[in-house]
Amino acid sequence: MPCREQKYNYESLPTTSVIIAFYNEAWSTLLRTVYSVLEMSPDILLEEVILVDDFSSREHLKQRLEAELAHLPKVRLIHATKREGLVRAWLLRASGAKGDVLTFLDCHCECHEGWLEPLLQRIGEKETAVVCPMIDVIDWNTFEYLGNSGEPQIGGFDWWLVFTWHMVPERKRKRMRSPIVVIRSPTMAGGLFAVSKKYFQYLGSYDTGMEVWGGENLKFSFRIWQCGRTLETHPCSHISHVFPKQAPYSRKKALANSVCATEVWLDEFKELFYHRNPHARLESFGDVTERQQLREKLKCKDFRWFLENVYPELHVPEDRPGCFGMLQNKGLQGLCFDYNPPDENQIVGHQVILYTCHGLGQNQFFKYTSQKEIRYNTHQPEGCLAVEAGGESLVIELCQNPVPENHYFLLREDGTVCTCHLGSKEEQLYQQMLRQK
Repeated sequence: MPCREQKYNYESLPTTSVIIAFYNEAWSTLLRTVYSVLEMSPDILLEEVILVDDFSSREHLKQRLEAELAHLPKVRLIHATKREGLVRAWLLRASGAKGDVLTFLDCHCECHEGWLEPLLQRIGEKETAVVCPMIDVIDWNTFEYLGNSGEPQIGGFDWWLVFTWHMVPERKRKRMRSPIVVIRSPTMAGGLFAVSKKYFQYLGSYDTGMEVWGGENLKFSFRIWQCGRTLETHPCSHISHVFPKQAPYSRKKALANSVCATEVWLDEFKELFYHRNPHARLESFGDVTERQQLREKLKCKDFRWFLENVYPELHVPEDRPGCFGMLQNKGLQGLCFDYNPPDENQIVGHQVILYTCHGLGQNQFFKYTSQKEIRYNTHQPEGCLAVEAGGESLVIELCQNPVPENHYFLLREDGTVCTCHLGSKEEQLYQQMLRQK
């Protein structure tokens, strides 16, 4: 049955408070969000719309905005008295919200007809579910609705703790009884989700120690799963979203949030994060004692359980001592292998370059595996270094099993790497040396 044929008993569904935090948002995008919520939400289900101004400095977000919203039903505007950041701005009004369900939205969205009912119905069925809509795309330049790929996607992450999108794995597709049932997702994208107010408070709400923006979505996702609840995407709920060209936060603040999430939830796997972000070990992230105590109080599972049961598709790197880090060019001192494709979402086929060694990991982080590959895994699925046809340069290709010959490298005892192919004389001597050891 298609989504549009779904029928809802509005009298039995919970009500919601929609909470939208903003900071120096453009007039048109903010109002587009507010009006779409009012126009596309059944009145009986929408308890209120709460706008939280995170201490904006732009004049149009002060008296002019107050005047614009004054005649709108169910809309309240709250001005923070200092810059709180996205998380604390949300929490300013989450505790006093009147609805049974809290629905958090970004401030540059457009809700579509039928967006709300599936979210509320699912939470009515399962109060402990946190449910996200399908996120469609609004063009950054023209603001026209571009839609989506047609295929539902779920959230993931890499070992830099950067959120990533993925197609639904085959193991989940096989279990889906219908194309309109909810899909379990390892992580959420961030500011678009619905959660029972009662459950949100039980789970400890958001972490008020998180700074400004960035990383809170992964930390909350880990807490949902490890503490016995579920995170889901509903294919019948659609909200389109403007994806800014630049992140609305500083990378330093986002890194501090990622370190905080790492220290509370990743257990021994936190070393995989620190190997890729060596400077993160020096990052100040505040006191996480309260969050660690909450995890213990809720009897949450460990991160190994999360990887094995929620996100088995994520490759767990070996990170053997001496087999990860920078690859420095022996002939040109101070230059390291680097990888910076024009499109961050398309890594395959682009050349590996030489760039000044910076010691920060990131695009200069490679690892040598027991399969004699050199992997570069800022994205999923992972990429492998490969010798381009003709042997003139190195490129990134998708890792394969079995390992193809042009992905095969030897790590010598002196720490150098060669591209000797399988069966070569040097490879045979190398294997003989290993047997003698």
